[in-house]
Amino acid sequence: MGARLRNTQARAAEHGRLRTGYTQGNRPMRSATWVVTSHSEEHVRKAAELWGGEPEQWQPLNSTISQWRVITKASSIEALITPGDPLNQYNEMWSKGGCQRRCDGETETLTRQPCICAARFGEDWHLQKKGVVCSTTSRLNVMLPDLSGMGMWRAETHSFYAAQEWPGMVDMVLAGTNGKGFIPVTLRIEPRQRVANGETKKFPVVVVELRGITPRQALAGPVNAATALNPGVTPQAVAAIEGPKGRDWLAEAAGALTSDDVRDLWMEAQQTGDVHPKGTDPLSKQLMAIAAEKDAENATPNQGPEPDENGVYDAEVVSDETGPVTWPATRQPASR
Repeated sequence: MGARLRNTQARAAEHGRLRTGYTQGNRPMRSATWVVTSHSEEHVRKAAELWGGEPEQWQPLNSTISQWRVITKASSIEALITPGDPLNQYNEMWSKGGCQRRCDGETETLTRQPCICAARFGEDWHLQKKGVVCSTTSRLNVMLPDLSGMGMWRAETHSFYAAQEWPGMVDMVLAGTNGKGFIPVTLRIEPRQRVANGETKKFPVVVVELRGITPRQALAGPVNAATALNPGVTPQAVAAIEGPKGRDWLAEAAGALTSDDVRDLWMEAQQTGDVHPKGTDPLSKQLMAIAAEKDAENATPNQGPEPDENGVYDAEVVSDETGPVTWPATRQPASR
């Protein structure tokens, strides 16, 4: 690997946003399905293919730069939590002039004053009208494995309840992976309601859930990329799809001089777990067929078998499709 700058933080580019609302004219609207926005038309059109909806050009409020967006028909999408800490949370207040407040719940970081909202309205400050107090803002960076590009997508919500649930989920995952590896998750918009002061309020909450793996797997350590991309698929099935890893036993066997060399390769493959000890797996049978070809190539015409220096005759390799196949016991594999 090449060199990296030590005084900068490496990060993937942001491809776009995953939103739970959209603007209709100047009016903000909540959405029961995901809204995907990006500067890239290609990303948005691919999202529309996957999750429905019609791509359209769109200009965010207070911006002169147009983007693309699609209001999908999907309330759940598949994503990957990437290495590092993907979650960022603040209580924020924005205006046309930019961010006016950014509070960590205790200290307003721009002015270094104690939390202004809590000082004015108490612990239930979040029940005040929007614009009077800060908005609880949670941003989760994820990768969408079915969209093009290796960059990140920011899922953003202003839900007070999601702000309580997201860190619990993310911190449990980080406790198991130590911020290494990928974790497959589902981002689901869940409708909820709250009854207070005789009024029922309905609102959406984004829920982050494990996808295709158990808590045992998530907490046991980093999940390998094959499992993260194909959660719920057994390692054997993944291996069958992707093909054998590590050494190319068939290529080495094809380049061997004798069947004995092929048998030695089979013994090494058995030690690495690439073949079954009884020789009933497809790779073993292919190696046996190559060994038989080597015997045929090296056979002397019109001459019967001769014993080796120990008086032992080489046994014929016989493949029985209905039962296990064993290698001759008279020949000890050479050490390598």
